Amino acid sequence: MLRFVTHTLVVRATVVVGNPKPASKTLHAASLLAEGLAGGPPDTVIDLVELGPRLLGWGDEAVQGAVETVAGSSLVVFASPTYKATFTGLLKLFLEQFAGGTGLAGVVAVPLMLGAGDGHALAPEVHLRPVLSELGATCPAPALYLIDRTFETDGVLQAYVDRWAPAVRALVGARA
Repeated sequence: MLRFVTHTLVVRATVVVGNPKPASKTLHAASLLAEGLAGGPPDTVIDLVELGPRLLGWGDEAVQGAVETVAGSSLVVFASPTYKATFTGLLKLFLEQFAGGTGLAGVVAVPLMLGAGDGHALAPEVHLRPVLSELGATCPAPALYLIDRTFETDGVLQAYVDRWAPAVRALVGARA
């Protein structure tokens, strides 16, 4: 007699936002993306602007706590507005807290950037995704770029979730 054991997939989703404006559109878009990919609201949202100058040094307890939360998450959406055709220095300062090659090992990462127009649509794929991979994260889906004025109505975010959520969840489940 065959017996099947059903496991409930627990996705510990975290959002990391590198926008210098608190409670930004970037944070909203990243939270929507994490919810769509994980099947529920993110467990943790880290708005890096709240850490501010503490990101400039090493050993700050709040920064270390954020690093540990991210490293212990199964899925992390890393989000930034587009600044000078790349992600913000705020996000860069945070990512420098992780050891190269291993700091994000075991984390499924999704890079997200918002911008004013299509001119920088490749920025998250060209600039953010390679950094996440260098830190050991697995990026199973293409990076996502959203237009900051239209992301809630243009259907791009929903189409991305529809296309990539099954693959992201399968990978998270395989690592669980």
